[in-house]
Amino acid sequence: MPRPIEHSSTVPASADKVHAALTSEQYWKDRIEQIGGPGASLKSVEVGEGTIRVVMTQSVPEEELPSAVTAFKKGDLIIERTESWGPLHDSRAEGTFGAMVEGTPARIEGTTSLHGVGEKTTVSLSGITEVKIPIFGGKIESMISEQVLELIDNEQDFTGNWITETSQ
Repeated sequence: MPRPIEHSSTVPASADKVHAALTSEQYWKDRIEQIGGPGASLKSVEVGEGTIRVVMTQSVPEEELPSAVTAFKKGDLIIERTESWGPLHDSRAEGTFGAMVEGTPARIEGTTSLHGVGEKTTVSLSGITEVKIPIFGGKIESMISEQVLELIDNEQDFTGNWITETSQ
């Protein structure tokens, strides 16, 4: 049964600055390099007029995985993530996110949004984590959801810092 995930964080910058970062190829290159983890890479970046679609891969070393995961999947977890953002209108933008874990029946997907008021922008996501493995699926979904939310916090912190550093 899919597990819902919800998350919201505030970036200390205006919506136009946050959106400009999220739709910048350089932002994604810097983000994957600084917080992507071992073996992380950008597979593709498609930039449009005020839009972007990014595909990246990240891995989690086997030694960092809980036993519930290594019981059914040997080796490092290779995760392909996608994220897209649409154009900014009236300090708001929407997008999508997703992730598939190579060699497993696990997926994460959902929608994202940003909404700015003054020099603060709230970035939110709503989606599901689903692992189709009898007995262990719920436990693994819970672990994945926790890890994803921690990763998103790190990414939002990176976004605020990146905007500050590149605006100087």
